[in-house]
Amino acid sequence: MRPLLPLLLLAAPLAAQVPIDSTNQDRANLVFMVQVVRHEIEPAVTAMPATKFGFAPTQGEFTGVRSFAREAKHLSATNYILASAALGIDPPADAGDEMGPDSVVTKDQIIAYMRGSFDLLERAARAYGDARIPVRTSPISPFQGRSVTRLALIVESTVHAFDHYGQMVEYLRMNGIVPPASRR
Repeated sequence: MRPLLPLLLLAAPLAAQVPIDSTNQDRANLVFMVQVVRHEIEPAVTAMPATKFGFAPTQGEFTGVRSFAREAKHLSATNYILASAALGIDPPADAGDEMGPDSVVTKDQIIAYMRGSFDLLERAARAYGDARIPVRTSPISPFQGRSVTRLALIVESTVHAFDHYGQMVEYLRMNGIVPPASRR
């Protein structure tokens, strides 16, 4: 192996001169971003005990907020809706008005629904740069008309997911649970 090291060192400057396909790099970065968001959110949702999925703070500025379960379902439904638009397909009928299906109620069902939403969002990210796949507008997105792009919809979904992740972290801590991302 050692005789290869000098050759690799000589080849490195040549490789640096090869132009990078920015579409492929942007696609890879977008897929990575979706995976990072998923890597933070799934363990947080999994960390909440099933008996606490109905938890919602009621005091002060928390009056009327969604329960932990509704946060997870809303985040997932939005992923489905925006990823579907990014892929030019209809969202699942049961995604509804961003609330998710009424039939999804248990912790296991919510986690499965969430995982499916991230699978679709990653599929949309992998389609970045593919002009054969149409992009649609979504009524829940501020990006309309010419401003709607696959990139905008995917980034919107990840930003939205992290917004709700922050709320879920607060709910975990209010129940004495250290979020998995803080345990490292």
